[in-house]
Amino acid sequence: MSVESLDLSKCAQLYYEVMSLFNESELGGILVVEEEMKWVFECGEELRVKGMEVLERGLEGFNQAEVGAGLQVFYNLGELRVTVEGLVGKYKNVGVKSIANALDMKAISSGGGMYGGGPGGIQRSGTPQIGGGSKAKEALWQRMNGCMDQLHSIVVAVWHLQRVLSKKRDPFTHVLLLDEVMQEGDSMLTDRIWEALVKAFASQMKSVFTASSFVKEIFTTAYPKLFSMIENLLERISRDTDVKGVLPAMTPEGREQMIHAVETFQTSFLALCLSRLSDLVNTVFPMSSRGSIPSKEHISRIILRIQEEIEAVHMDARLTLLVLREISKVLLLVAQRAEYQISTGPEARQITSAATSAQMKNFTLCQHLQEIHTRVTLMVKGLPAIAAEVLSSSLGTIYGVACDSVTSLFQAMLERLESCILQIHDQNFGALGMDAAMDNNSSPYMEELQQCITHFRREFLSRLLPTSASASSVGSETICTRLVRSMASRVLIFFIRHASLVRPLSESGKLKMARDMAELELAVGQNLFPVEQLGAPYRALRALRPIIFLETSQLAESPLLQDLPLSVILHHLYSRGPEELESPLQRNKLTYLQYSLWLDSQGEDQIWKGIKATLDDYAVKVRARGDKEFSPVYPLMIRLGSSLSEKTPASHKPF
Repeated sequence: MSVESLDLSKCAQLYYEVMSLFNESELGGILVVEEEMKWVFECGEELRVKGMEVLERGLEGFNQAEVGAGLQVFYNLGELRVTVEGLVGKYKNVGVKSIANALDMKAISSGGGMYGGGPGGIQRSGTPQIGGGSKAKEALWQRMNGCMDQLHSIVVAVWHLQRVLSKKRDPFTHVLLLDEVMQEGDSMLTDRIWEALVKAFASQMKSVFTASSFVKEIFTTAYPKLFSMIENLLERISRDTDVKGVLPAMTPEGREQMIHAVETFQTSFLALCLSRLSDLVNTVFPMSSRGSIPSKEHISRIILRIQEEIEAVHMDARLTLLVLREISKVLLLVAQRAEYQISTGPEARQITSAATSAQMKNFTLCQHLQEIHTRVTLMVKGLPAIAAEVLSSSLGTIYGVACDSVTSLFQAMLERLESCILQIHDQNFGALGMDAAMDNNSSPYMEELQQCITHFRREFLSRLLPTSASASSVGSETICTRLVRSMASRVLIFFIRHASLVRPLSESGKLKMARDMAELELAVGQNLFPVEQLGAPYRALRALRPIIFLETSQLAESPLLQDLPLSVILHHLYSRGPEELESPLQRNKLTYLQYSLWLDSQGEDQIWKGIKATLDDYAVKVRARGDKEFSPVYPLMIRLGSSLSEKTPASHKPF
C-alpha cells in the first residue's frame, strides 16, 4: 500500500519504530529481513518526499496546518532538526543565487531581460554594447524587482516556518518542536536567513560598484528608485510578519544592515547631486568674471534644479534630509559667489544722483538672492519641520548677503533723512503774532525732506520694491520691503523725538508743526510705505499732533498718552515750562545729534533718570529763591515719571 493514502505522521511514527527495532535488535545481515527492509527504506524515502511536499506547500500558502503536519512527519521520523536546517539552507541558497542573478551583467547584456537565468557574476566585460544600454537598463530593473519579490517570499516563508515551530507541540510528548530544532545560544531561523541574504546583497553591491561602470551609473543616478525598492521590501516584510505575540522576521538592526548595503551608492548619489548643483552655480557665478551678473533665467535654472533634486527624493523623508544637506552646501556657495560680486565703496552708497551701474548691479543681486530665498523656503514649507531646520542656516546666509548688497545704500538714505529732520531745530517755532499763524508755507527742512524722499523713491526704491502683482504672488515681505518699512518707521520715530525736543513752541509754532506732521505723513505714505501699516510709530505721530494743542491740565488724563512713549511726552513738556527748567541736553551741554544718539541706546527708565535729574535741579533753584510754587509742568512730569516703574519694565524701549 502506498503511503499516499495513509496518515503521513502515523506512517512516519511506524517507520521510526520499525527502524529503531531493526537497529536495536541487530537484525542486519539476516537475508529475509534485509529483503523486507528494502520496502521499508522505500517507504521512508516516499514519506520524506511527501512530508516535504506538504511542508513546502504550507510555507508557500502560509497554511499553518499544513506546515504543522509536515513538521510532525519529520519529528516522528526523528529528522526534524536536520530537515529544518536543510530547508533553511535551501532557502538561503535560493536567495543568494537570486541576488547574484539579478546583478549578472553578462546575462543582462546578452538580452536576458526576464528574472532568473543561469548562475553568473559581475563581469567587467558585462557592459552593454553600443545601442543596447536602454534594454539592458530595463532588464536590470526587471531583475531587481524579481529579486526583491523572491527575497520577500524567502524571508516570510522562513518566518512562517519559525512561527509554527514556536507554537506546535507533539501531541504525545508535548515537546515544543522549536526546542527540538534549536539549542541554547542558537540564532533564530529568521536571523540566520536575513544575515545570509544581507551579507550576499552587500557583497554583490560592493562588487558591482567597482566592477561595472554601467550598473554603478544606473544605481547612482537612479538611487532613489533603488532605495525605494529596498524600502518597499523592508516595509512588505515588516507588514507581512507583524503578528501579535510573534517575533517579527526582521529586527531594527537587520533593517539598517540592508540599508547600509547600498550606502556606497547613496554616497555617490549625494556627491552627484552636489556636483550637478555646484557646476550650475559655477557656470552662473564664474569666479573669473567679477563684473558679470546672472540673468533672471540663470537664477531660475538654479531654483528649478534645486526643486528637481528635492522632488526626486520627496517620497522618502530620510533621503530628503540628506539631499537637503547637499542643497544647503550649494546655497552657501551661491551666497559666497554673490557676496564676491557685491559692489562697495562710495559709488554704491551715493544717494544724490541717479542710480549708478554699481548700485544697479547690487539691486539685481539682491533681487536674485531674494528670489532664491523665497522659492526654496516655499519648497520646504510642506515638508517636516526638520527639513526647514536643515536649510535654516544657509537660507539665513543667503538672506544676509542679499541684505548686505543694499543695506549700505539704505543706511545712507536714512542718514540723509535724519539730517533733514535735525534741521527742525534751526526753525523758529516760538514766533508769535498773526504773520506766523497765517504762514502756510512748508518748513524749509520739511521741503528738503520731501524732495529727498521723492528722489529716493524715483531713483532707487522703484527699482528695488516688487510690483503689487509680484508681491501678492510671493505672499511674504521682501528684503527691500522690510528695509523700506524699517526706514519709514525710523523717519517717523526720529521726527517725533525731535519734534518733542523743540523749545520754545508758540501757538503759531504748534500750527506750523502740525502742518509739518501732515506733510511728513503724506510724503512717507506715498513714497516709502503705507503709514497706517507701520503700527506704533504711526499711532504716535497721529497722537502727537493733538497732544501739542492740549492744555497742560488736560494732558494727564488724555487717552492719547497710551500711544506715545513717556519720554516723548516728558520732552514735550519742557516746551511748556520755564527756561530755568533745563532739558537733559541743555543740562549736559549736548548737541541734538549727540542727545539723539544717546536716546537710541537707552531704555525709558534710563531716559527718565536723566529727566529726573533736571527736575531735581529745577526744584533746588525754586526753593533757593524762596518760591513756594512750581511750574504746572513740574508736578505733572514727576507724576508721569514716577508711574514708569509701575507700567513698563526697566528694559522698555521708546518704540
